[in-house]
Amino acid sequence: MADAPDLLGPVDRQALDEAVTFTSELIRIDTTNRGGGDCRERPAAEYVAQRLADAGIEPTLLERTPGRTNVVARIPGTDPSADALLVHGHLDVVPAEPADWSVHPFSGEVSDGVVWGRGAVDMKNMDAMVLSVVRSWAREGFRPARDIVIAYTADEEDSAVDGSGFLVDQHPELFEGCTEGISESGAFTFHAGDGLSLYPIAAGERGTGWLKLTAEGRAGHGSKVNRENAVSALAAAVARIGAHEWPIRLTPTVRAAITEIAALHGITADLDDPHVDVAQLLGKLGPAASLVENTVRNSSNPTMLDAGYKVNVIPGHATAFVDGRMVPGGDEEFHATLDRLTGPSVSWEFHHREQALTAPVDSPTYAKLRAAVERFDPDAHTVPYCMSGGTDAKQFSRLGITGYGFTPLKLPVGFDYQRLFHGVDERVPVDALHFGVRVLDHYLRTA
Repeated sequence: MADAPDLLGPVDRQALDEAVTFTSELIRIDTTNRGGGDCRERPAAEYVAQRLADAGIEPTLLERTPGRTNVVARIPGTDPSADALLVHGHLDVVPAEPADWSVHPFSGEVSDGVVWGRGAVDMKNMDAMVLSVVRSWAREGFRPARDIVIAYTADEEDSAVDGSGFLVDQHPELFEGCTEGISESGAFTFHAGDGLSLYPIAAGERGTGWLKLTAEGRAGHGSKVNRENAVSALAAAVARIGAHEWPIRLTPTVRAAITEIAALHGITADLDDPHVDVAQLLGKLGPAASLVENTVRNSSNPTMLDAGYKVNVIPGHATAFVDGRMVPGGDEEFHATLDRLTGPSVSWEFHHREQALTAPVDSPTYAKLRAAVERFDPDAHTVPYCMSGGTDAKQFSRLGITGYGFTPLKLPVGFDYQRLFHGVDERVPVDALHFGVRVLDHYLRTA
């Protein structure tokens, strides 16, 4: 069935091969983002810029900080009155420890039908697929109806201050006319058991609230009683935050996700019933519960502690960091709860803050995304979902761009795609890249 002519689409063999080659070669360019500015995306930016230029697409390279390079290009559409569409992907990746991997994380090895390496799913695969699609258009002489703006960004894996944040703040004119955008973390195969194949399309993101907690106390000798111990106060606050059970707060996207997934399991989910037990309902959804269980509430996970310099010295200062996430509309509850959990002896502030996002699932754009996936996998069941983390869509939303997570990949049973994000032995099947190229090509032609 996969080779049936009506399922191949107009992309040529070269586009399919290039998606694999570009993914592999981009992985070999080490763009590890260790945070705090420790990254250099320029070699990868020059790589994609050259391949755009080779296809007659004029790239613009922009930097806030030397070496932290972004690439933006616009493909003019045939209808000047149509809204433009943003397609964006980031060039940086999270760190990888080679000793933990089966293959070197920056080898880009292609073996047994799989491309290996850091960035294979997050998200040099999407970078490569988009590049291969627009190059195939150039060979064909095809122009889409609406302008397509392509952005390859720096610094997504940290604060985005050198990437999408910089582009939005300093170069908004490059995105003129863009009303919607697509990027990572959606439209991948999720095998929900009993032969049920879901393709979750992201239509929302929880907000990001990275917190810095500070406790001030009285420094002193470790052998003496000290009721103003900063470490004790901080540890107690961190323990309360880590143990807190946040209440369920269902947003429109998550409600739609639960309702549709439940229906595919033969379950009627009446989420308007004030007595509905959401936790119990999720328990009936089997593996698919993992698509929504992290987005039904706010969260706060302690991640870093820093205090003291010697075991027999009580420090006068202690700090901790917490990864907080807020559902759309959950900010006020988050603030009030953190004030209560930290208590009077510990102060807190946002170390990094980005708003939650939500996108309509009854829009023409979502319908076209859904149709593109189902065209190339007739057994697919597309469902909306909300990302538990965040993407560059947060920054681009400040320009009024509604973002969807759409990196189409058809994955085999047993392929744990979600675990591979920031995980060991990150990899992507060659067939999945081919599927993604066809779906992206079809969607972008009809968008």
